[in-house]
Amino acid sequence: MDENGGHKDSIRAIRYSKSGQLLASGGDDKLVKIWDTHSWRCIYSVASEKRVTSLAISGDEKFVSFADKFGVVYVVDIGDYNNENPAPVNKKGVPILSHYCSIITRLEFSPDDRYIVSADRDFKIRVTVFPKDPLNGAHEIQSFCLGHTEFVSCLAFVSCQDYSHGLLVSGSGDSTVRLWDYASGSLLDACDVGAKAGFLHSNEIQDEVLPAVTDLCATPDGSLLAVAIQSLPGVILLRCNLSTRTLSVSKVVSFKGETFIPTSIRAATSVPMLWMVMGASSLQSNDSSLLARVRIVSGFGSESVVLEDREVPGGELLLQALQGKLSIGEEAFSTAAEAVKTAMRNLLIKKQYSAERRDFRKRGRNDKKNQTTS
Repeated sequence: MDENGGHKDSIRAIRYSKSGQLLASGGDDKLVKIWDTHSWRCIYSVASEKRVTSLAISGDEKFVSFADKFGVVYVVDIGDYNNENPAPVNKKGVPILSHYCSIITRLEFSPDDRYIVSADRDFKIRVTVFPKDPLNGAHEIQSFCLGHTEFVSCLAFVSCQDYSHGLLVSGSGDSTVRLWDYASGSLLDACDVGAKAGFLHSNEIQDEVLPAVTDLCATPDGSLLAVAIQSLPGVILLRCNLSTRTLSVSKVVSFKGETFIPTSIRAATSVPMLWMVMGASSLQSNDSSLLARVRIVSGFGSESVVLEDREVPGGELLLQALQGKLSIGEEAFSTAAEAVKTAMRNLLIKKQYSAERRDFRKRGRNDKKNQTTS
């Protein structure tokens, strides 16, 4: 609940806190909202100067960080939360770092909250020391993780009890997943998942451009990574060996009966289940203008099984609530699958403009208009 009516435009990023008690959301309305997941009240509202592209919540749940479309990263202190206050508190973000005019695609706090990691569409991953007093302290660059040849689309940390500070994994528009020692910026291993998917599905016609990695996540013990790529109706499971610091393909889990291409995936923390969503909007279909489909893989490794709808925890009632409907027409599914195959690349690939076109676009920017009228 939000007395101001919630978001007014497309939501581009959401993030749950480690405990699951908080949810942060941000988007094209230039607002970040933090929600209490017990009451679903909006407890904080933060105005951004530009559209919000990514979010992260610190492990101790005292800070929310968000990035805008111009590459500036802000931090908000939420450690003063009072659940007795019914109205949302307006907060102001404090800038702590910037990727110069490059859209930030993902933010992550390290497992120990010592670093904040930011990735952008210009192939860079930046590791920054998170200040002890982030509202006043200067930030320090720890390292850069460089090696991707296209936009970086997703980040995740893999860790276990014996390796608590963990390693960093990244996915990209170059169709690779890479493993990093993020403190030093050293590349430890890389897996060309696009080529692996093509090899494992050799009867399919390969696209001229390898599909982008759209999302990835680690299992709670850090031994496996689940990877979604744009043209694959399924997920690739990678084995992550923290001892040898290597990645290898474990298996490909395919979905039969429908063209389900995941756009977002997350592993459950308490049971061996992988939750996946395929989402698309503005579809030119008679069935629906938007689509959401949820699928679940139970078990990791050799025993992985794609659950039928009736086997999903919460059953068909949950699917009805999440999807809006139980039955999705084949036309909508096919249209959504084609849209998903190109959506991320079209959104994040840098467009090439002529000098005249660039000058015209600059004159149309709001900040330039304000300069000429002041």
